Amino acid sequence: MATTCEAENDAVDEINDPGAAPYGNFINYYTFNPPENRLSLIPDTLLQDLGYSSGTTLLLDVGCNSGDLSVAFYKHLVQHLECEDDTEADGRKVHLLGFDLDETLIQRAQQTNPLPNSISFIPLDITKDSNQLQGYLHQHDCSRFHLCVCLAVTMWVHLNHGDSGLLQLLSHLASISQHLLLEPQPWKCYRSAARRLRKLGRSDFDHFKTLKIRGDIAEHAREHLEKHCDMELIQTFGSTAWGRKLLLFKRRLV
Repeated sequence: MATTCEAENDAVDEINDPGAAPYGNFINYYTFNPPENRLSLIPDTLLQDLGYSSGTTLLLDVGCNSGDLSVAFYKHLVQHLECEDDTEADGRKVHLLGFDLDETLIQRAQQTNPLPNSISFIPLDITKDSNQLQGYLHQHDCSRFHLCVCLAVTMWVHLNHGDSGLLQLLSHLASISQHLLLEPQPWKCYRSAARRLRKLGRSDFDHFKTLKIRGDIAEHAREHLEKHCDMELIQTFGSTAWGRKLLLFKRRLV
């Protein structure tokens, strides 16, 4: 039986040349990993459960691809939404910002965005520039995003930027978030991604063979966030259909 990551790779192979997406920016990602795979595990009362039931709430979707999950996630959490103005009827404003380094995917997200007053998409490589995120926070008079969502992104940063790149990503997201919902890819997915490149006759990821952070990636992420970023793990939302954990962290009061 194929592993979840092998099954993912087979699906990608059928849809698109995976070698053309070395950063995980597959052009038809949600055809083989639809939003429901994650949303079925996340309670629709999450914002209320975290204490965000009034005022302005800012959500951030890291590596949003074409925005399908961003929109579905927003609607999932704002259940009473029938039109964009409804979020403001009770004094509550929920805004979501999604970004991806692939400008083509962002253009698609912008063109198909059904809630442009509440959801925004921008092209951004977080490993190079975060000024736009600070500008967005300043625009909404907030110091941090209330909930940051980073799903199936960590492996691609890790493979392309090494151990330091992964830790810098986690530290940066923790610094701009009150809560962080993280879905790290397990180590078996790294091996599958590397095999896929070799199968295509391409060079391996620059950092794959020199990575020291290996094995239980979710545990490594938890340890870094709790020891070095003033975050604490408060809940795990089971596992996705691909066997990945959804980890919810909260900023400690200091």
